[in-house]
Order: sequence, then structure tokens, then C-alpha cells
Amino acid sequence: QSFRRYATRTRRNSGDALRFVSLFLPPFVLKTQSVTVDNDGHFSGHCLTGMNLISDTLSAATPSNNMAGSNTGHLWLRGYACPPGEGYDEMFAHPGVLREHWCSFVKSVEGMGLAELARRWEAGRRLIHENGVTYNVYGDPKGMDRPWELDAIPLLLSQAEWTPLEAALIQRARLLNLILQDLYGPQKLMREGLLPPELIFNHPGFLRACHGINLPHQCHLHLYSADIGRLPDGRWAVLADRSQAPSGAGYALENRIVVHRTLSNVFDECQVQRLATFFRTVRETLASLAPFNRDNPRIVLLTPGPLNETYFEHAYLARYLNYTLVEGNDLTVRDQCVYLKTLGGLHRVDVILRRLDDDLCDPLELRTDSDFGVTGLVQAARTGGVALANALGSGLVETPAIIPYLPMLCRHLLNEDLKIPSVETHWCGEPQGLQHVLANLHKMVIKPTYPSRSIEPVFAAMLTDEKRAELAEKMRARPRAYVGQLQVPLSTAPVMLGDALQPRHAVLRTFLVATENSYSVMPGGLTQIPNSADKLVFSLQRGGGSKDTWVPSSGPVSTFSLLLPPGAPIEISRGGGDLPSRVADDLFWLGRYVERAESGVRLLRAIMLRITGRSRQSEVPELPCLIHALQHLRGVSLGKGNGETAAICSSPDQHLSVVLEELRRPRSLYSTMSSLNNIARLIRDRLSTDTWRVLISLNENLVHAVDDDAVDPVKLLAWTNHMVINLASFGGLASESMTRGQVWRFLDMGRRLERGTNIISLLSSTLASQAENETATLEAVLEVADSFMTYRRRYLSSLQAAPVVDLLLADESNPRSLAFQLAALVEHADNLPRNALLTQGARLSPEQRLAMGALLSVRLVEVEDVVAVDEHGKRVKLLELLTALGKSLPALSASITRHYLTHAQQSRQLSNVVPNAD
Repeated sequence: QSFRRYATRTRRNSGDALRFVSLFLPPFVLKTQSVTVDNDGHFSGHCLTGMNLISDTLSAATPSNNMAGSNTGHLWLRGYACPPGEGYDEMFAHPGVLREHWCSFVKSVEGMGLAELARRWEAGRRLIHENGVTYNVYGDPKGMDRPWELDAIPLLLSQAEWTPLEAALIQRARLLNLILQDLYGPQKLMREGLLPPELIFNHPGFLRACHGINLPHQCHLHLYSADIGRLPDGRWAVLADRSQAPSGAGYALENRIVVHRTLSNVFDECQVQRLATFFRTVRETLASLAPFNRDNPRIVLLTPGPLNETYFEHAYLARYLNYTLVEGNDLTVRDQCVYLKTLGGLHRVDVILRRLDDDLCDPLELRTDSDFGVTGLVQAARTGGVALANALGSGLVETPAIIPYLPMLCRHLLNEDLKIPSVETHWCGEPQGLQHVLANLHKMVIKPTYPSRSIEPVFAAMLTDEKRAELAEKMRARPRAYVGQLQVPLSTAPVMLGDALQPRHAVLRTFLVATENSYSVMPGGLTQIPNSADKLVFSLQRGGGSKDTWVPSSGPVSTFSLLLPPGAPIEISRGGGDLPSRVADDLFWLGRYVERAESGVRLLRAIMLRITGRSRQSEVPELPCLIHALQHLRGVSLGKGNGETAAICSSPDQHLSVVLEELRRPRSLYSTMSSLNNIARLIRDRLSTDTWRVLISLNENLVHAVDDDAVDPVKLLAWTNHMVINLASFGGLASESMTRGQVWRFLDMGRRLERGTNIISLLSSTLASQAENETATLEAVLEVADSFMTYRRRYLSSLQAAPVVDLLLADESNPRSLAFQLAALVEHADNLPRNALLTQGARLSPEQRLAMGALLSVRLVEVEDVVAVDEHGKRVKLLELLTALGKSLPALSASITRHYLTHAQQSRQLSNVVPNAD
């Protein structure tokens, strides 16, 4: 029956027919020789043995392009359970009957086939993973970075329903903006009794310091987001308003890019409206806010940093919109204007697109314990020295307690009825509201009046009678702190799980941006789904997922892109823009962590090669020395020297336990890799896609087995080989793909400083004393320093201390030598930004003096002299030289940090300063 319906509704090629037939036949008859279809839609086929596979032809009626209103019979939809009773499903009007605007999508996917859809979506998952799309989850035992969950099946909305929904959302945004204008202005709404003063003045989001600020275009709400859900009767209702620093637009864009690349043919056949025009409006709106320099304003995106749950989106949007991603320490206020601190000096900022909560933006006039804000930002906004989007204090209207007053306020301010209702909401601060909520508590979702991360919504229907009574008592004690919303069954949408579809409740987050006189709506949005059918909380923090949202166009689809069209004039430039000092600091330490990790991995690999390849201590006399070098690399003092601290070990198992202990310590290889991952996340917007993929691979391959005493040495050795390759890939990308600007310079300075430090550590811990069997030690040192092939080409198999020290210490042609690192640091010091002024006075900077001094001391060394051994078997001169160099490199690092990478100290309010007792 299903095959007959398939034949009558579609005209498919023989491959599709074969795939369809294979679903119904046992494996032993799948060796089909041919399946054919004629012009009338008749199918026939034979197996290899000549047995008639399909003996009679199936008559095919004329195919119909419109599958709505009829049972589709599609296999991939089989078993999909529509919501019972009066529930609303986004895809099906009735069980087995597709909604009309889904027909084109289903037809396209059906033509693709389930196997092809699965293959494509697996590629889409890899793309999400390689792009490093994450949502940070606080306190997650699996790690804070949670991969972004995106479903393969988008949510489709028809143009017929989208047009009135768009108008309703625009009206709501205009209304909330007018409310903010009044509350931070004349406050007529409270004086006229339309809003209760206790609701506003008790709200921690009402920023008294921002009252009376004159804003560009009198717009508080430049960006607005509304979470909406569909009720059982098909109407949309607003669940929550997002007005402070609405998030999700960047994730919606990333969803669209991934789905479009994965299902490009389906996307085009459905004529889906694109998102680029919305982001063009965002750029135009923010540029129009600039108080000065409107032709080419400097716009920055202010983020609280990588620990924020949506930090990926901040970096992603900054790159897409071509804005500078900044943290509070990157900005400073001078003469009531905001400036960006860069290596080349201070640059004025015209507009700040903030993703920082209102009260955290200024520790001087707002929240005093904020480490994320900019001191004096409120005053700069007050005097018009900078524009902020959204305006400070706009989070005031996010409280659900204001929802019951919106219909009346809409008629008062706009002389219109509210076009999109909210879910039935009651503020318990009103006596009648409290009475209604308590009388219907079993039907309510109880929320805090003032949004708080620490207080979750309570679904009263899920509470026991005892717990519900306790909640009622709390509400009676503090009624103004609670809001009750009617719990409503939201619509369901299809989610692909394996090779089947299952329904999940869905909430759509829509996005709007202010225009000159109105608002523009993103055609689509971010659809959120829970991670199981019984979950009612739509929280990405709780492991929920997302969908792309498609709005088909009724006409030709715009092909606009934020990328310049071919042939457009471009002003030629070889600069990369001024680098913020914080970013330079992060790049500097990224380079250091990469080199520190590589040195540790190479040492660990040399150790594991010897542990897995020998059975007795006597066969690997250099092993204690290498373990001591691993200890010294993480900052342990030389102690007795030459590996004597590890000499008590007599078997590979004992050596392995020592190695594992070292991996667990502070500054160990494991902690270095964790620090590398953390620092890379800080500068996600500065790294190429390939570089980011390498770093992701490094993070994935962390030694998870270090917590297990029974770790397999062979697997640990294989891990080190893989890590060496990945770290070498990073170095190759940095060397061959980065333009020689300040981004590359500070990254490379960090690498050269750390590599030089590690070479000094390696030589100090292995060659400061002459070992009994030094040949094995010299070979191991060359192996760790990746210089064995060079040595063998020059000196064949004769291993001696002098040529080894010369190759690793003084040979400027060897990229692994200390002299090579110092020569590179001298060049970097000559090209640091401030040195251009110093050279005019014929003076060397501190960085130049330190780098040149260290290089000269290496160039003047007499290798045979420094490797000479005294009567105690010590190389005293070598150790003295390495000790001196070991002090000069940290001094150079401190000088670079002091002159280029130091941030201002934390600001404090004068009220917090303890007066002098005198």
C-alpha cells in the first residue's frame, strides 16, 4: 500500500525506486539487477536469479504538487505522533495531513532520501564542531563548553502568517520603547496611575543614574527580542520580552549558514528569505547613532568575556559585522569620551553594542563590584560622548510583571489594540492578581518579578500538595516578588532523532532592530526546543537544542550579502587595524602556552618511548635525566641535578607512576593544555578557521587518562605523537598564513620567549653535569629539541657535548636553538610600535637592550670552554651562562608586559574608599 501511494504521488528514477523497495524486502533478495520506471510511472524489477521481484506494474495517477490535505504516506514521517486533543503541531494539520507550507520541504527531502539526508547532516554536525560553536554551561561536569545543538529539520512558517506576526512584533517593540522613554523621562505613566510606582522604583533594573539622559533619536530599544509560542488554537503569544542585551541573533545566523550549506537545494526550492538584510539594517542603525564621525564610525561590541554563556556569539557577530570585540579593560573614558586602548595609542569609540548587563557597565555610578564595566561610561553617555545599544536601563521592561499592563498602555500610547497577546500573566503585587494566582495555583508557572539567574520558574502543577502550600505561603509573605503565568501547552515541531521524526515543544525567539521611524524584523529567528518530550523549560543551559527558522518568500528571494559585490571599489590597505592591548596580551600568552605544551609533549614522548621499549633501568640510563627535565620544565628547582631525584626508580612501572604524578601537578602538561584552550577562546575572533580547528583538535586530545593510575603507556605514546603533529600544524599556520602585523608579532614573541626559556631549561637539567653514559643523554636531548637529523648530517654518529651545545645554544641557523630565538626577539623589539619614536632620539628601548644583550652573550660564547667539566663532573660555566640567560628572558617578558600589555587597575567608587585616619 505504501509503495502504491509512493508510485502514484511521485515520479522517481530507478535509484529511488530501488531504495524504496529495499525497505520492505529481506536482505537476501536485495541483489536487484534492475528497477525501471516508464513515462507513466510504472515500476518493475528483477533479481539476479531471474525471480520476478515485482511481478505486476502499479498504475500511477497523475502526480500532484500539492500534498496538503491528504495522507502523505511518506516513510520518514511514519510514526510521527501529533499532539493529542486540541494540541497544535507545526507540520501536520491532522495526523497524516501536512500543512500546505510544508509540502515543498517534504517533497524535496523525500527526493533526497533518508540516507542522503543523514549523510548531509553528519557533515553539518562536523561543520558546527569545526567552527567551534558552543554554548557555555556553568557548572557542567562535562566541561563548560557545550557543543551547540542544532536539529536538521527547520521550523517553517508561511508568509501568510508571518506578515501579521511581523506587524504585531513591530508594534510591541515600539510600545516598549515608548514605555522606556517615559520611565526615564517625564514618568507620566506612573503619575497617571497607568503603572504602579512600587513596581518600577523597587526594580533593581531601574537605573536612577540614567534618568534624564538624552538619547540619539530618543531610542532606548535599538535591539529587541521576543520569545513567542503558539497556543493550541494556532494563535501566537509572547512568553517573555528581551530588552537589555538580547542574545541569539548570532546563533540564528550560524544555524542558517550550517543548514543552508547542508540542505542548499532544499533551501533554494523553498525560496527561504535570507537574513543578511536584517544584519545590514543592524549596521546602518548603529552607524546612525554615532555622535561624531558618522561616515566611518568606530563601533565595538562589549562582552563580559569568555566565561559568558553566549561568548561564541559575541565573537561571531563581531567578526561578521566587522566590529572590534572588546572587554571593559580595553576601554577607557577621557574627557567624557570613550577610547579604545591599542598598541598605537587611544582611539575614540563612537558606538558600543553591548552584551553586558545594565548594572555591570559602570563601576563608578552603577554596580560597584563590577569588574566588567568601564569607569565613567554613564557620564560619557549622559554628555553624548558615546552611544550605547541598547541604552543603559533598557532591561527595566523585561520584568513579566509589566505584561498585564501592556494592553492598556498600548491603547494609551499608540491608540491601538495590542496585536499580539501575552500568555495570561498576573502580578501578585496587585491584590486581585495575587488572589487569582493562588486560586489557580495548580495551573500556574510562578516567576520572579525581577529577573534573576538564581531563581528558576516553578511549575506549580508538578509540585506536591505540601510544596504547593509552602509556595503559597511565600507568595503571601512577599506578593510583590512573584508573577503568575498560566501554563499553556505550546505547539510541537518535528525533530530528527536517528532516522525518525519525533515531536518536541518549540519556542521561537524573534529579533528586531530599530530603523529611522519603526523596527525591522529578522525573517525567521532562533527556535528553541527541550532535550526531551516531557521537558517544559526551554533552556540552552539545561541542554536544550535549536532549529533554523524558515519563512518562504512570496516573490523573488533577495540575494543581498554583507560581502562586497564583485567589482565594487575597495581602498587598498596593508594594515590590519590597531590591536587592542588586551588582545596583544592574549596572543602573547597563546604563543607561550603553545610552545610550553610542545616542549612538554616532546619530553613526554621521549620518556614514553623509553618506558615502552625497555624492561630494565640499566637499558635506559638517560630516563631519570629526562624525567628530571620534565620536572624542571614546570618550574621545579635543579635540586641534586642530573636526574638524581628520579634515580630511585628501577622499573618502567615506577617511571610511569612518576610521569603521571608530574602530569597532575600545577604547571604540568595537562594544566598547560587547559590554559592554552582557555586563552584561545579569548581571541576566537582573531584566529583563522584552520587555526581554530587545530586548537579544537588539541583540546579534544587532552590526556583524560591522567586521572587513572592504570593508564596504558602505548596509548599515551600514541597521544604524544598526535599532539606533536597538531602543535607543529599550529606553528606552520602561524609561520606561513599570518600576515606580519602586530597580531603575528605578539604571538611570535610569546613563542620565541617560551622556546628560548625551554631550551635553557632542557640544557640546564640535562647537561649541567656530565653523566656516566652521556652519549644516551646527548641523543635524548637532540631528540627532544628536534635537532637530531641536523646533528647527524653534520657530525655523523659521533655524539659529544660541545657540538650538541653549539647546535642548541649558539647556532642561529637552527630554528630550535636559543640564538635563533634571541635573534627573532631582537627583530621584534626593533618593530614594536613605540620604538619608532625612540629611534628618532637614537636611544634603544628597554626591550631592545635586553634582547640584544642576551643575543650578544650567546654570540660571544666559547663553546669548548663552557662545556669543560671540573673535578666534580660539573659544567660550571655552562650553568652560569644558562642561569644568566634564564634571568634575561623573564626580564624581557616583564618589560614587554609593562610597556604594552598592562591594563588599568580596578576602579572603585569614592564611597568605598576608607578615609585616611589623619
